[in-house]
Amino acid sequence: MRIVAVADTHLYHSDLGVLPAGDVLIHAGDLLRGGSLDELKLGAEWLSEQDFSHKILVAGNHDRCFQTDREQACKILGEGVTYLQDSGTHIQGLMFWGSPWQPAYHNWAFNLPRGEALRKYWAQIPANVDVLITHGPPAGVGDASPVPGRGGCVELMKRVESITPALHLFGHIHQDGGFWQRERTAFSNVTTWECDRAVTIIDIDPSSRAVVAVQVPSAMC
Repeated sequence: MRIVAVADTHLYHSDLGVLPAGDVLIHAGDLLRGGSLDELKLGAEWLSEQDFSHKILVAGNHDRCFQTDREQACKILGEGVTYLQDSGTHIQGLMFWGSPWQPAYHNWAFNLPRGEALRKYWAQIPANVDVLITHGPPAGVGDASPVPGRGGCVELMKRVESITPALHLFGHIHQDGGFWQRERTAFSNVTTWECDRAVTIIDIDPSSRAVVAVQVPSAMC
């Protein structure tokens, strides 16, 4: 199974050009800028034009309409895209799970205080997940930026280490895109940094859960 993954397109999606071929297109959040339903119409049109058997979207902190008016946002998104918000879907025998939450930073959407508030959502991630998609990174992987300290979530990393998905995809931190293999889990920050960074391509074998990084653009920092 070939996964083509992006995040943080912020409506600059046309700058990506024609996407590489694949089986599953994954957008790990921040499809939009201000997060309005009108912006979503533009993002949804672009997603509808992409030729993939499966398309998955997880909201990010700029995708506010999915928090304030989820029903209408999903209606605009259309049936061709699977929106995951603390929910999952199966594709070729693999379990995909998506969640939009991240540690609070400014007054954006899907912000929660660090600690127990986030831990309750991460506890919902099933132990049998194969591909985990979150907007924000776990602590210590793909979470370095000019802001002092690391931006990732400690509680998310604890959950990932507990359940060991084969692959964890995320975005949010524009400066630290990349791919890392840590014991039984492969991590990838698939940010496109408003489409100045190319898409990430990853293969995963549904039988063995083996993960291979096919295309990993350089980090932007």
